[in-house]
Amino acid sequence: MRTKNQINLSEDDIVTKWYNILPDLPEPLPPPKDPDEGESRLEMLPKLMINECLKQDASDQRWIDIPEEVQELYAKAGRPRPLFRATKLEEKLNTPAKLYYKSEFYSPTGSHKVNTALAQAYYAKKEGYERLTTETGAGQWGTALAYAASIAGLKCKVFWVRAVHDWKEDRRNLMHFYGAEVHASPSSKTSAGRELLKEDPKHPGSLGIAVSEGLEDAENDEKAVYCLGSVLNHVLTHQTIIGLETQKQFEKIDAYPDIVISCLGGGSNFGGFTIPFLRDAIKGKDIKFIAAQSTAAPNLQGKYEYDFADYAEHTPLLKMYTIGHKTRMDPIWGDGLRYHGCAPILSLLRNKGYIDTIAYPSDEKYVFERARLFLQTEGFLPAPESAYSIACAIDEAVECKRNNEEKIIAFNISGHGFMDMEGYRKVLGM
Repeated sequence: MRTKNQINLSEDDIVTKWYNILPDLPEPLPPPKDPDEGESRLEMLPKLMINECLKQDASDQRWIDIPEEVQELYAKAGRPRPLFRATKLEEKLNTPAKLYYKSEFYSPTGSHKVNTALAQAYYAKKEGYERLTTETGAGQWGTALAYAASIAGLKCKVFWVRAVHDWKEDRRNLMHFYGAEVHASPSSKTSAGRELLKEDPKHPGSLGIAVSEGLEDAENDEKAVYCLGSVLNHVLTHQTIIGLETQKQFEKIDAYPDIVISCLGGGSNFGGFTIPFLRDAIKGKDIKFIAAQSTAAPNLQGKYEYDFADYAEHTPLLKMYTIGHKTRMDPIWGDGLRYHGCAPILSLLRNKGYIDTIAYPSDEKYVFERARLFLQTEGFLPAPESAYSIACAIDEAVECKRNNEEKIIAFNISGHGFMDMEGYRKVLGM
């Protein structure tokens, strides 16, 4: 019998409820809190962020209805998305492991980020806002929010980490094409940005700095609302559509993964892919979860403590694994992984022993070579961040070969790399 290479769901199978893991965590999630000094960040949040998203952040409901309008937008954006069997990669590795990857690169903007962008833009429109403001690292989130704002008839402003903004000209043009206003961060548009530019006019920026600028921008415009693309509970909840679909797809072939892998910066794609499976692990199922990271920002190897989510300390303190919100991190081509902290939900589960992590060298040659192998066997060009997911999956498959273990490995490819060839070219000397 021919191997089933593609496992599909129909539009009738589209997920209608997001999964909220908060009621199923092994212990209550430590709540956000204010610092000992200064104004209350908790009191400021409702003035800066979408109220419905803040409600979802603290919801005790296991399942949250996806509005029908958002379900329709998901369908127009290509959901459900295929799960592929990586048979050619398996053959090349000569491994007894079975490799499956979720194709989140099948979206209008080329990444998983649209899953929460569409929801946030929908809620913002309902609450009467006229403009969305945000940050972006690799550019995938900024592009997704620009797309969602365009669909919803809203304006959008993006503060983009300068180190990436300056080389991803085509992605910057795509954001402009969607109608977004884009600024390199740190920028001259905010007090936080201006202070950093005084210190270093060529400051490469970081995601934490760009978050600060987005928050400050929203604070100064009552018609604007700040949208975050990762870390917070509601973002991970929206992204669970990835893992929920994947579970249905494994059910169709009467299989279940032994190892679940994705890359991790702040945690949105890792959380969205793994959280439905983590629920099963909490209930006792034996599953290995691995977060693939860079040594440029190995936040899951940091300290589990309260820290700010942004550089300028506009946010409440979150209990998370962090390397410090003031840490200056060297730029990498997979810049979506260069963030100081990990989502509180995933941090708690890491602390309880459910999540393993590996940090690959920041020169990125190791992961990009494995992305090239994936491209040459499976045909799809991954985003640099997803190269880490691929590298980890390959490492686990090689380990299965060494131990002669027929494990099922599932990994998420969260974005395509069509606009990232300069990074691959420079690292691999092409």
